[in-house]
Amino acid sequence: MTKVRTISALRFTIFVVAILLSSSLFIVINQSYSEGTFVYVSNGEDGNISVMKLDPETAHMKMVERIPAGQNVKHMALSPDNRFLYASIRSEPFSVISYSIDPETGSLTKISKATLPDNMVYISTDSNGRYLLSVSNNNAKIVVNKISINGSVQPQPVQVISTDPNPHAILVDSSNRFAYVPHLGNDKVKQFLFDEITGILTPNEPEGVNTNDGSGPRHLDFSPDNRFVYVSNEIDGTVNSYRINNKTGTLSEVQRISAMPYNMLDKQSSNDISKNDHSTIKDVNATNMGVADIHVTPNGKWLYVSERTNSTIAAFAIDRHLGNLTHIGNYATEKIPRGFNIDPKGNFVISAGEESGYLSVHVINQENGELILHGRYESGNNPNWVEIVDFK
Repeated sequence: MTKVRTISALRFTIFVVAILLSSSLFIVINQSYSEGTFVYVSNGEDGNISVMKLDPETAHMKMVERIPAGQNVKHMALSPDNRFLYASIRSEPFSVISYSIDPETGSLTKISKATLPDNMVYISTDSNGRYLLSVSNNNAKIVVNKISINGSVQPQPVQVISTDPNPHAILVDSSNRFAYVPHLGNDKVKQFLFDEITGILTPNEPEGVNTNDGSGPRHLDFSPDNRFVYVSNEIDGTVNSYRINNKTGTLSEVQRISAMPYNMLDKQSSNDISKNDHSTIKDVNATNMGVADIHVTPNGKWLYVSERTNSTIAAFAIDRHLGNLTHIGNYATEKIPRGFNIDPKGNFVISAGEESGYLSVHVINQENGELILHGRYESGNNPNWVEIVDFK
């Protein structure tokens, strides 16, 4: 009897150990399959989205697949939890496509396609991923749509706002209480209060801050601590730094600095430009300097801006206490870098050449913020926007 009990106990122990080992193995396998950095690039002329996998150790990229989207697919946005990707289709009928993201392979699966009320040049989600916010550059509209729990955008807008000329971007801050919209047409960044429950935008007081005449504010990004916002100015080739009042959401200007290479400017230096002094900028109102996208690294140390006149990425060091920028240099990249992005770990800058059809992968020097070109990879025709997810 004792022998039988001993054998039964031994069998039970082996059974438990087997379960534990298989569970551990399952976890390890899942972790290994789920670890990956995936890059999504919209190819406007091809009407598809390139899905590429980035090796974080070697910085090498390989094509996973190209997903059909629609002619003139342009701006994209990720949900905060990286489960969904949204793509703006800027050909009629104007719409947004919702995709789910497979964390193991990076593949996209179309969930839905919803009509938008206009040609939306920029889309983003609020910090909770419950609302899609978008702007129409051509017809001066700001639009809010609800996002369902399954990631699909609802076609009936929550709100449509007629606004000033040429809004070019919209982002909600990390507190999910304030939204900002650069207006290229009248050199103003509009400030809104955002209701995260209803999705309604309400003009703040004051309703906005003016940039310099002829500057053309285009895109923006926040510091990781939500104390500062940085705005790229397309026309005069500068970047504005603003301090955010975290109680009211209003902005106050800190600095204005050029993002152009030295050979484009008269008397250019890496010092900031006086708010009322245009003398250091060559032909400010005569030439569109072509500054486009802007992103801050996750650690808040570096800021990068693309400029299309010389096809470079401008690099800046950030004073994380004061919000000031110091120009590091401009680095050659793909021809007409309309869009670029930084991987979530802050190691790489990946830029899309609208006219080259290729992507450039630059390694960020963590000591000084300089960019080192690592490789080039074919994307498709008219690549213009880049989103990157990292599954740990």
